[in-house]
Amino acid sequence: MKDFSLYVITGEQFYPERNYLEVIEEAINGGADIVQLREKKKTKRELLDMAKHLKDLCVRYDVPFIVNDHVDIALAVDADGVHLGQDDLPLEEARKILGPDKIIGISTHKLEEAKRAEEGGADYIGVGPVFPTITKEDVVDPVGLEYVREVVAHIRIPFVAIGGIKLHNVDQVLEAGAERICIVSAIVGAEDVQGAARAFASKIKQVRK
Repeated sequence: MKDFSLYVITGEQFYPERNYLEVIEEAINGGADIVQLREKKKTKRELLDMAKHLKDLCVRYDVPFIVNDHVDIALAVDADGVHLGQDDLPLEEARKILGPDKIIGISTHKLEEAKRAEEGGADYIGVGPVFPTITKEDVVDPVGLEYVREVVAHIRIPFVAIGGIKLHNVDQVLEAGAERICIVSAIVGAEDVQGAARAFASKIKQVRK
C-alpha cells in the first residue's frame, strides 16, 4: 500500500455547519494523505452517497480512501480499502470479499490483537485509543503510550496511533515511536482545518526525516 503519515477521519458532529467534502478537501490540502469515512449514525444509503463523493475527491488528489466497517459500501464505490474493529467482519472474511489488492486496516488495543492482525495479513493496524477520546461512544479504555512502544518493538506492518491526539500531546506519541498519526476532531473540528492539518503534518515530518 501507498505510504501515509497523516490519517484523517470524517466526523460530522464536529463540523455541523459545514459540508463534509469542503472539510476533507481542506484537510487534504493541509497534508492529510489518507482519508476514512466513519459516520456511526448515518443510514446505509446516506453512507453510500457520502462514500461516492469522498471517493471522487480522493481520486482527484491521489489520496487513498478507506471506508470504516462497511465492506459492502467499500465494494460498491471501489474504495481503496476498509478499516475494521475487533467486533466487525473478521479479517480473513473481509479479504475473501475484497481480494488481495484492497487495503484492510484493523483496530487494535493490545499486543495480542496486533500480532493476530499482522499474521492474518492486515495492511496496517490502528493503535489506540492512546489518550481519552470523545470521538467514539463505544471506545475502550486508553491504551497509553506503552502500547505504542510495544507495537514499535514487536510489529513490522505499518501502524497508526489514534485516540485523543491533539497538537499539545502529539509530540509524546511521536517520541514513543509512532510515525503515522490519525486525527479526527483536532483537524475536522478545527476553525482552520487546513492550518490544523498542516501543523500535525509538520510535526510528523520532523520525526520521519
